[in-house]
Amino acid sequence: MPLITSAGVGSGLDLESIISASVNAENAPKMLSFINREERLQVELSSIGAVKSALSQLKETMEKLADPDNFNKRIANITQPASGDIISVSPSSDISPGDFDVQVTQLAQGSRAMSTPGAFADSSAVVSASGGTLSFAAGASSFDLTLEAGATLSDLRDAINNTDNNFGVTANIINTGTEAKLVLTSNETGAGNDLVITNDNAELDSISTVANAGGAGGMTIAAGDEAQDAIINVDGIEIVNDSNVFKDAVQGMTITAKQVSEAGESAKLNVAVDRESVTTLIDKFIENYNNLVGTIAYHTSYDEEREVGLRGDATMRSLSDQLVGTLSSTLTDAGPFTSIFDVGLSVDNKGYLEKSSLVRSLNEAMDTNYDDIGKAFAGENGVATKLDELLGAFVDSGGILKDREQDLNNQLDDLEDDVANHEYRMEELEIRLRKQYSNLDVLLAQMQSTQQYLGAQLASLPGFKTDKSSS
Repeated sequence: MPLITSAGVGSGLDLESIISASVNAENAPKMLSFINREERLQVELSSIGAVKSALSQLKETMEKLADPDNFNKRIANITQPASGDIISVSPSSDISPGDFDVQVTQLAQGSRAMSTPGAFADSSAVVSASGGTLSFAAGASSFDLTLEAGATLSDLRDAINNTDNNFGVTANIINTGTEAKLVLTSNETGAGNDLVITNDNAELDSISTVANAGGAGGMTIAAGDEAQDAIINVDGIEIVNDSNVFKDAVQGMTITAKQVSEAGESAKLNVAVDRESVTTLIDKFIENYNNLVGTIAYHTSYDEEREVGLRGDATMRSLSDQLVGTLSSTLTDAGPFTSIFDVGLSVDNKGYLEKSSLVRSLNEAMDTNYDDIGKAFAGENGVATKLDELLGAFVDSGGILKDREQDLNNQLDDLEDDVANHEYRMEELEIRLRKQYSNLDVLLAQMQSTQQYLGAQLASLPGFKTDKSSS
């Protein structure tokens, strides 16, 4: 049966308004309930997200404070001589704090080989008519290079510089005005690691350090151009190395020689614990902890002007209690520190962390018991270790707030299905009402038609007409 979309056409009654009012009476209260429920879920989800974000920020800092290595970092303070920077230093956590006097006696260098005078008129000079293979070696490194017949000095330079397995030989051509000289520089440093070039064709002797038949080739290494070691002097002790990077010359520290010291000059080196980085971490801990406390308060406190997503929430109460309990826990194996409040921290009456000197200041604690501060935070029973574990139970995969978020998102998905199902039921209701009222419309229209017919028939009977003049 076709659906009548304009009810009341037949009877003249306003059936459209009746249908609309009937559907709206069923629809409006339910839709309002859906809207209110979605708003509550969204506010709660937003609040959970804000708390989880604050927890994650604090956990990131706790992971660093729970790492003992962050309390063992060293910082190197260097006073360079007036002539310029002669060393750079990278200390590890293994080095003991102390002062050192460092001089650089000699820098490591690679060797440099040069072609003999008059060997090549210019860069287009042919180095081999028939071609062949050159073998380059320095120390434990080597590579081979095959030259084609008719290769020029320029071709040789480009081939050396572009060889993929070149270990560090650089080729240049120097034009003196009367001739071209080939210069080869090796980056293999250390005494005894001079560049050695051999060949399989005597035509290549002029560009080799060793001739094909033995003996000297055309490339020579002059005095002063040989590969050499680096030499530094630490507190009067001479140290020799095949490169400018001295690893563990002083155990736990890498010293890089940058230039030779002027006569009588040296670099003054002080290695100390990196207190500044620890102070920065503790400041970040205070900031992130207070942010979490404030975030929980904002989303759980009563407020007439806004919707509070977690007011009276049991999970938030439990989290707050566990935070305070963990922060106040008794320390073991941390020297004189029995709680975190012994290292210069305290909690105000609103639950916020702050630096304090009530027992001792943080600086005083670092001055007297620096290593124990690391144990207070990063020890097996340290506060950072415990807090990191606590926070993980809430924000890690499978954590309390992760599961809570998932549950809220599932409820929102279910709500979306409920709305779709309700809208379908409302459509069915309207269809049903229209069918019912269409039948009524037809019946009323028929009755009106019958009434009009009967009226017309009665009016045609004798004596039924009204005599207006007699009235």
